[in-house]
Amino acid sequence: MPTGKINGQLNRRTFLRGALLSAVIVSGLPLFSGAAWADQLDDLRASGAVGEAFDGFARARGSSAKAFVDNLNEQRRAIYVKRAKDQNVSVDQVGRVYAAQILSKAPKGTWILGENGNWTQK
Repeated sequence: MPTGKINGQLNRRTFLRGALLSAVIVSGLPLFSGAAWADQLDDLRASGAVGEAFDGFARARGSSAKAFVDNLNEQRRAIYVKRAKDQNVSVDQVGRVYAAQILSKAPKGTWILGENGNWTQK
């Protein structure tokens, strides 16, 4: 039975079969917090108070968004930990796969933190 890994690396196609979890995280976790949560995330992204990062976690760009981002990242981490355990890979690997999906779905104008520490706007 396939393990979902090739040469010790996460097989992206196998990992992405978790489409339900992907939809949850990309859309702002509506199954956990409702549409208002997703709307608030989009509003904070649009204002520049929240950005997305290369590691699959949000970053507060304004102090008013810190509590929201802490809560969001706690929920994302729980999903990443579960997926990492299920796939027998690191949480970091899972976060990076989700980051690509989050960034592709993030609205235009979203601030993105690169691995180099620089912010750019989508």
